[in-house]
Amino acid sequence: MTVALAEARLAETKGSLETFLAQAASAGHAEILEARPLTGGAIQENWQLEVDFSDGPEQGRRELVLRTDSPSAVAVSLSRAEEFALLCAARDAGVTVPEPLWLCADEALLGQPFYVMRKAGGTAAGHLIVKDDSRSPVPSPADKEALAERLGVELARIHSITPPREDLGFLERPEPNAARGAVAKYRAYLDALAAPQPALEWGLRWCELQAPPPGELVLVHQDFRTGNYMVDGQGLTGILDWEFCAWGDPLSDIGWFCAKCWRFGRDERQAGGLAARKAFYRGYEATSGRTIDPQAVAYWEVMAHIRWAVIALQQGARFLSGGEASLELALTGRIRPVELEQEILAQTTPGRWNAG
Repeated sequence: MTVALAEARLAETKGSLETFLAQAASAGHAEILEARPLTGGAIQENWQLEVDFSDGPEQGRRELVLRTDSPSAVAVSLSRAEEFALLCAARDAGVTVPEPLWLCADEALLGQPFYVMRKAGGTAAGHLIVKDDSRSPVPSPADKEALAERLGVELARIHSITPPREDLGFLERPEPNAARGAVAKYRAYLDALAAPQPALEWGLRWCELQAPPPGELVLVHQDFRTGNYMVDGQGLTGILDWEFCAWGDPLSDIGWFCAKCWRFGRDERQAGGLAARKAFYRGYEATSGRTIDPQAVAYWEVMAHIRWAVIALQQGARFLSGGEASLELALTGRIRPVELEQEILAQTTPGRWNAG
């Protein structure tokens, strides 16, 4: 959907949305002063709202974010109601997240469910965060190391959420061996795509043979990386994008965060393009009480590149199917898999193969 069409759709429902916001905020009246789409969300649609509440707990002008579905979806994405429940659970566990405010399950208002959260300040732009100059909100290496350690703490808090949880009952329990379950899942996604993907099949076979034994079962964010958190001049302001959460192996999140594909060109800084791994690991181990196994993390980094390649192909399929006319989706599906395949092949050379 183009920005113009999205803006027209929101304009048509402005009155109904203002009524919903007023009722949700226990205000006599709510006026939307500004609504503009936020860039950077390839899976969901996000709108920044400036709302003036006449009275009640939110009286005055408030900056909010409305999050709803894109016109076409990725198969593994959770619903907005489920994502809202996860935000609430994470906030209760002490994770730094934008405050979830109100959920609307009534599809009649915007055409699909949505929720509203408080806007977190700062930027999530990974290519700016990793820079070492004034364009970055964390310009110095010391600042970046502190941020990496803080992110380790945040991830440990996410992993403190364990099943069973009645409020998170929509999350399916994985296979007994999370690694082998992931192999089966991504292989099924590849089978559903039209074109053969031999490099990804090679990587999946490698992961199948090298699968580590089952680990702990915790809530895994599954997209915890540079580009999915907000920072400003004072530090971390919020962990974003909870739509891929699942029960799984905690090391899968660590491998995803450290994977080369999320370092934004700063490959020597293996913890998200920010710092050395030891800073990130230090924050995680001190908060979680777990000791990180580097070999297991290396395995999950291979899986991370496979998973991102599969998601990129799915995003490209959204464009090719006619579901969404987006140049970003088209380029993602065309360019990203090639880069990721090169890294997968580099990480799974025959010297690392252990068929026994």
